[in-house]
Amino acid sequence: MKRALVAAAALLGLASAQVTLTGAGATFPAPLYTEKYIPTFSKLANVKINYQAVGSGGGQRQLLDKVVQFAGSDAPLTDAQMKEYQDKTGSAVLHIPAALGPVAITYNLPGVNELRLDADTLAAIYLGKIVRWNDPRIAALNPGVNLPRQVISAVHRSDGSGTTYIFTAYLSAISAEWKSKVGQGTAVNWPAFSSLANRGNAGVAGLVQKSPGAVGYVELAYALENNLPIASVKNAAGNFVKPSLASAKEAAEGVDLPNDLRLVNQVVNTKDPAGYPIVGMTWLLVFQKQEVTAKSREQAKAVVDFLNWVITDGQELNESLKYVRLSPKVVNQAKALIATITYNGQKL
Repeated sequence: MKRALVAAAALLGLASAQVTLTGAGATFPAPLYTEKYIPTFSKLANVKINYQAVGSGGGQRQLLDKVVQFAGSDAPLTDAQMKEYQDKTGSAVLHIPAALGPVAITYNLPGVNELRLDADTLAAIYLGKIVRWNDPRIAALNPGVNLPRQVISAVHRSDGSGTTYIFTAYLSAISAEWKSKVGQGTAVNWPAFSSLANRGNAGVAGLVQKSPGAVGYVELAYALENNLPIASVKNAAGNFVKPSLASAKEAAEGVDLPNDLRLVNQVVNTKDPAGYPIVGMTWLLVFQKQEVTAKSREQAKAVVDFLNWVITDGQELNESLKYVRLSPKVVNQAKALIATITYNGQKL
């Protein structure tokens, strides 16, 4: 690891004067970015990076408004958004993947240490059709578990969220009712029953932690950090699996991405017997024409160097926080995209 990082430092070739980059967006990968990627790369490359975890939707807006050099997002831009960005700025937006991770279903039920759920029960909970924990549909998934007659508080995100995008992709893939009534998105029209909401993964985790009877969805690192109970979720093979690095890797094995690397439906409802069914990819979004947001060629070069480092040596840091590394195939696809980035018409 140390040898690889030293080699990376030699290859970066940045100017001696410190360059500053600003990014904003997803909270899903924020622990990986702020605790691992940014401190390590900054030391290697003499680049200062500021990242504000404001949610995927917020990051996307700041990129469109040319406030940041990159945006973190767990939701790829739609075709309509891609056109909007192109029309407003004159540049395409590139999706550079950084990692994959599982979305954990957390809950607050004192005395219930193990809980099983599936997409149909989760959809019914968030639709307000299952309102108490001892509902027969939940009990059928949990034989022998003493479920309380407690009212369920379904917690969701209040901000535009890639974690919401992944969670609703899972529900939409299995529940026809959810797909028709709510659907998939970074911000959806939550049924009135889903009344508890907070910003960011940390906000949802905190709300679940202090609300007996609550259930919520967060990236695994946030559940582990807050010592929250984690439910086992049924996959397409019929097995109940807990989120972990191993089960997320099983789910992500062999996932194919299109050339633009936008994975619209995320990695949900895996058929792998040992795979966890709610896994998402997270991206760094940048303009192909760096002059849109970069104030100098040096700043644009720092963006390219950061992206290339993230998809290569940076991948060695992913598993320490339970994020899944990119496959060699995806790394090569990402390298090809990064190679198309220019500054005032010149390759970087």
